[in-house]
Parts: sequence; structure tokens; C-alpha cells
Amino acid sequence: MPPRAKELTPTQIKGLKHPGGKRAVKVAVGGVSGLHIQIQPSGAKSWVLRTRYGDWAERRDAEGNVIERGRKKREIGLGAYPDILPGAARDKAREIKAKLEAGIDPIAERKAAQAELIASARRGLTFADALERYAEEKVKEFRSEKYRQQWKATVVKYAVPEIGKMAVQDIDLQDVLRVLQPIWDSRTETASKLRQRIEAVLSWATVQGYRKGDNPARWAGNLKLVLPAPSKVSASKNYPALQLDDVARWWKALQAREGMGARALEFQAMTATRSGAIRFATWDEIDLENKVWTIQPGRKSSKIAPNDKAKRIPLTDEMVALLKELPTLKDSNLVFWAPRGGALSDATLGKLMRTLHQADTKAGGKGFVDAATGEQAVPHGLRSTFRTWVAERTGFDGDMAEVALFHKVGNKVQQAYDRSDMVEKRRAMMAAWCGFLHGREVEKVVQLERAGT
Repeated sequence: MPPRAKELTPTQIKGLKHPGGKRAVKVAVGGVSGLHIQIQPSGAKSWVLRTRYGDWAERRDAEGNVIERGRKKREIGLGAYPDILPGAARDKAREIKAKLEAGIDPIAERKAAQAELIASARRGLTFADALERYAEEKVKEFRSEKYRQQWKATVVKYAVPEIGKMAVQDIDLQDVLRVLQPIWDSRTETASKLRQRIEAVLSWATVQGYRKGDNPARWAGNLKLVLPAPSKVSASKNYPALQLDDVARWWKALQAREGMGARALEFQAMTATRSGAIRFATWDEIDLENKVWTIQPGRKSSKIAPNDKAKRIPLTDEMVALLKELPTLKDSNLVFWAPRGGALSDATLGKLMRTLHQADTKAGGKGFVDAATGEQAVPHGLRSTFRTWVAERTGFDGDMAEVALFHKVGNKVQQAYDRSDMVEKRRAMMAAWCGFLHGREVEKVVQLERAGT
């Protein structure tokens, strides 16, 4: 049996110095067998318990001779000195040795306690904090800064006031319903998107270990049983569209208007594109020589996903003439720009549509309203007017009109193999559409060469 170390007093332990060299040294302090104080070259001290535990075992050489017999060695750190004083260190050492004799691993026990502490802290993560952490990484996937802001803003507006301060672990079905029910009937589309985003945040929290159990925001087998299906509550709302019989009159009134907003609205009508595509169009997108406007994937307000392909719009003679007459803004690449610089606002085009409608009604006309709802037509509704014109007044292929509107055509297999955007065939269709805007409608526009013939 090794000699028992002399029990050092607190003063003696305090006076211990490192003897020199680059390695730490351990000095037995007595009182409890195996208890040492470890001294670093820097002079820092900490407590170490050197002990053995477990069943006795033998280690033999290749010939079967016993070369070592004993129990497993273990060094266990007990903390820094003087944070832990000698008396407390000896008590801690005795407690650990007793656990080892009882078959309890104190290090494994300590790790389990730390893990539980971490898990407990994680379970205290609030929904608002989870939203911030999830959104920081997830919204990078979205195609535009505007959509990234909208994604988070919807959750902040509707969910955070109700459940923002709640721990994600505590959020249940009734909490989610408290967020969704006030807007489920009146703002169904927004509420449906909100539900998906709450579900995503809570799913992230589950994967990260902040909550356990089923996701209370999931639809199938959960909210589906207590909320009406979005499609049953509110059908998707179509934008009020200009009636075909009013097109020429509206176009004439628009051409009589001065200003960049009027020219932008003209170009939007002729190209049947979205207002965002028009407002942020740049001259480097437009090839006047080949009469093609190309919008790259992910471009601001284009509604073209970054993983999609570029969209080409054939330019007719009328479109090219309009572009050539536009004034340019110094140090700006924008095709259509606001009087004070920068892009035109969406409100500018909407206000112009209202002005045209009000001027027509003031002059004794019926204004420019949607045939089905009687609501005043809006810029985005011009795309519906174009699609109705193709279907009712022409023989152009419907799929070609869908391509012109940047809509997906056919199933996923067809989309994968059909990479043509039919830009030259669409050129004839868009020329006929421009003629219709100008009032040059013929009895029936017939597409001479249909796709697939």
C-alpha cells in the first residue's frame, strides 16, 4: 500500500509554487487519498482526484503472464483553487469516491445534469426568439428582399403579439387557434400562409431540441379538424379586369395622359406583364435591335424565382417606338423612373387607373370596371384582359398565352422537357394584342402556325 500523504494546511497549500518547467505538476494534499492540487507553469491551481474504481482486472502479455493487476484509473477535476478551498475539495473528493464505490460514475452523472440544464434552458426559448433565429437562416432561400421582409412581417404582426413571449415548448393547439381564428374567415390567404410559417418555426424548434411532441400548427390530422379548408372559406380573389369592349376607349384615354407613369402603364398593358417587372425594368435587359426584353431569374419584383429560367418578352414595333421616345435619367439604368429619381411606385400606376376611371365617369361614361364584380379595373387586371382576349377573340394557342404571362404550362414532366418559350410565335400574338389596344380589331385573329403542327 502506498504511503499516505501528509495532510497539508490551507496556508501550506496556498504557498505551493511551481518548481519550473513547461508541464503542470500535481502535489498530494492529504486528508483524502488521491486528492492532489495541480499547479500550472503560470501558477494557476486546480483540484484533481486520482483514484481507481470498478472491478479488479488483470492485463497479461503474449505468453499469458500477468503484467498488471488492479482497477481502472481515473482522474477527476474538482474545480479551481481558490474558488474551491481545501475543506470543500476534501468533502467533494470523499463524495465522489463514495459514488464510485457504489458503481455511480460521477462524470457521467455531471454530464447528464449539464445536459438536462441545457435542455431546460432550451425549453425556455420563446416563440419570438425562435422566429428570429429561424428566419435569420431560412429567409435566405427566398427570391427577393421584399418577400423576405413580408415572410417575417406577417408572423410578427399576427403571431408575436399572441404567442411571442411563450416558450415554444408550451405552445399548443389552442394557442395557434388564438392566432389564426380572428383572420381565418376575413383574410384566409394570409391566415393560411401564417399557419405554414408558424408550423415551420415550431418544426425548427423541435429539430433544435427546444420542444418535444407534435407540431400544433400542422394542418393534416390537426387544424384540419377544427378549421374550415381555406378553399371553402374564401375563393381566390381575381383582380378587377378591364372589359374587352372598353379596351380601345381606355387606351385612347391613357395615351392622352402625360408623364412617365402613363408610359409605364402603356408598356405594362402592351406586354401583359406584372407592374413590378415594368417598374424595375432596366435598359440592359432590353435589346432594341432584336426586339426582345429579357428578365433574369431573381430580379427584383419580377416574380421569377432564382432557380427558374430567364423570361423573354417579344417587343412589337409599338413597344419599341414607345421605348425609343422615353427620356433617360442621368446616372440611372431604369427604363421607367419617378420624377424624384428611383423606381416608380406601384401606387403610381394604381392611382392612374383610378384617375382614368373617374375622368370617364365624370364625362358621362360608365368608367372602366370589371364585368363580374363591377369594381374599378386595376393594373394587374390587364393581364386577365389579355388572357380573355386570346380565348374569346383570337385563335391563338392558349398555352402560348400562358407562357406570355409567365405561367407554368403542362405537368412537371412536360415542363422538364419543353424548354421553348415560343418567343417568335408569341411576337405575332403580341402584335395582334397591340393592334387590339389601338382599336384595330379584326373579325377573328387566326394563328397561322399552331404549336405542335
